[in-house]
Amino acid sequence: MNGDGGELAVRARGLTKRFGALVAVDHVDLDVPARRVYGFLGPNGSGKSTTIRMLCGLLTPTGGEIEVLGLRMPAQADDLRRRIGYMTQRFSLFEDLTVRENLEFLAAIQGVPRDRAKARVDELVEQYHFADRQKQLAGTMSGGQKQRLALACAVIHEPELLFLDEPTSAVDPESRRDFWEKLFELADAGTTLLVSTHLMDEAERCHRLAILDRGVLVADGTPHELTSRLDGRTFVVRTGDPRGAQRTLAEVPGVLGVAQVGTVLRVLTARDEAGDGNEAARRMNQALEQGGRTGEVVPAAPNLEDVFVAATRDADPREARAA
Repeated sequence: MNGDGGELAVRARGLTKRFGALVAVDHVDLDVPARRVYGFLGPNGSGKSTTIRMLCGLLTPTGGEIEVLGLRMPAQADDLRRRIGYMTQRFSLFEDLTVRENLEFLAAIQGVPRDRAKARVDELVEQYHFADRQKQLAGTMSGGQKQRLALACAVIHEPELLFLDEPTSAVDPESRRDFWEKLFELADAGTTLLVSTHLMDEAERCHRLAILDRGVLVADGTPHELTSRLDGRTFVVRTGDPRGAQRTLAEVPGVLGVAQVGTVLRVLTARDEAGDGNEAARRMNQALEQGGRTGEVVPAAPNLEDVFVAATRDADPREARAA
């Protein structure tokens, strides 16, 4: 059970993976609610892929406990494999087979009964808009089409849980938007989805989100919960000299990050004692004035990029949990 009284698809406690002296995943606790889209957000090397491989039984943890769909990992990994799907950014298609042949082959590999396989392939051809491309070789399709076919192949056996590791990194924005519509259709139908990404707009789509930094879970919650924790810490600065003001503000005590967005600056600060941001705004206005620059500092609604910066800014990522 999770904190909201709902069913959990994945539960991990103290999940750890070491490769020699390298700690790739460091005592991670996870609660993934069933029938939801759960996101892993983090840069390359943060431990996302390693965590996913441990959760689906492909990699043995150094320490910790994992339960996936009621099964203990990795001891019951063989029992889990028929109940999960796994899609990576490489798509894993057979490019010299047609669309339909790819689906038929994966149906056989996944053990879909013969009397069910044809109907299942027909369903996916219709749902994923391949009716006019069934005989097309997979290798001749666009990136977005390959992505849709890979997703269809990953769900050919109707898994209860689907792992997607950076699945949209190589496709255009329109294809990504269509892909996410398919993911929500799967969630609405009862599938749990765990999606790793380094893209903020994708993270915002998730029902719930975990942020990993150097193997440590530094934030976990709904996008709204995570951004609400930063109230009073995010500002927009309007100035005629954004590049100069950026250099000035970056030196202000308590400023964690300054980014130019168009003609304005977006500033993230550490939490001040009052928690309302007034002291941070005062210091920034004072720094601009002392630097001979004019500017307007106004509070702004935080976004997930601000959350990510706040959670990963500390030298020791464990300290970011208090952010």
